[in-house]
Amino acid sequence: MPAARKVAVVGVALSDCGRVDDATPYALHAQAARRALADSGLDRSVVDGLASAGLGILAPVEVAEYLGLRPTWVDSTAVGGSTWEVMAAHAAEAIAAGHANAVLLVYGSTARADIKAKRRTANLSFGARGPLQFEVPYGHTLVSKYAMAARRHMHEYGTTLKQLAEVAVQARANAGRNPDAMYRTPITVDEVLSGPMIADPFTKLHCCIRSDGGGAVLLAAEEYVADTAKAPVWILGSGTAVSHTTMSEWADFTVSPAAVSGRIAFERAGVTPADIDLAEIYDAFTYMTLVTLEDLGFCAKGEGGAFVEKGRLTIDGELPVNTDGGGLSACHPGMRGLFLLIEAVRQLRGEAGDRQVRTSGGRLPRLAVASGTGGWFCSSGTMILERG
Repeated sequence: MPAARKVAVVGVALSDCGRVDDATPYALHAQAARRALADSGLDRSVVDGLASAGLGILAPVEVAEYLGLRPTWVDSTAVGGSTWEVMAAHAAEAIAAGHANAVLLVYGSTARADIKAKRRTANLSFGARGPLQFEVPYGHTLVSKYAMAARRHMHEYGTTLKQLAEVAVQARANAGRNPDAMYRTPITVDEVLSGPMIADPFTKLHCCIRSDGGGAVLLAAEEYVADTAKAPVWILGSGTAVSHTTMSEWADFTVSPAAVSGRIAFERAGVTPADIDLAEIYDAFTYMTLVTLEDLGFCAKGEGGAFVEKGRLTIDGELPVNTDGGGLSACHPGMRGLFLLIEAVRQLRGEAGDRQVRTSGGRLPRLAVASGTGGWFCSSGTMILERG
């Protein structure tokens, strides 16, 4: 066994995203993978690991075959939207230990196109077997689980609908500076509050969009960095955690598993929330952003409502959050966790164009956190990244 090696993100890319009616999920996987390899400057022959989930019966075997890869290290962990932060943590650990040299994380989904073409129907009950069977008869959909949690936070801490709406407004403001975002037209708090009700207290604009798209991230050992096309983004630390699947087993609706994954990630990275320049946070619903900011330690429990006010989350704010517009405005193709890592890397490398975050003195950001959430606050993966 070699000594533990440093691990860097050396390539990132998106496939075509938003409205993609003429591609299959496999094609989006391949498009993102090719672009990420080109971004890295490395030859595909160095890739000996593959991580993929959400496609095929034998994922990632089917994806590997489609991409023409024969990896000797694979991961198909499936824990919802946080899957990609969790798999990135697994891949980094494998590379550090010498079990792999370069691992490709890849994803693609035609979630929007499938619904529009009536190839399948949306099912937000997530099945009626196992523990979930006790909730399904009551029509307890995914959105209603998040809505219940938001209502509890409002009850416990006085969080207001206007504060939750601020999250959507600021995400849209960030999306307005991202040419690839699906929705860019500015919105107001009043527009969020007056929209059609989806699940109390969430109106339509409190909820993520449905899009098509994919992405890929290439992680590699430190000895490959000299041959890469761009400066590395180093993985400083990561943490993973799970919480519950049945709502009755969730001890506190106001605390997400990011409270655990975040603490572990910051401890392993040797930094604190005060050191972070930007945050990419899973935002299927506005409440997710607010409570995750609390649980990662950017503010105290119960203070998230006040924290998200006054434009703090915008690109020019005190803590830029979801700088591409997030799942609320940019893209949300099924599982969004991989897109958090891609945007964080682009920001740290100074490649974000009009939405580029600058710290005091006009400098590029040095540290970013990407925190994904899966299920209905069932799982969490948090990763701290540093510009090389």
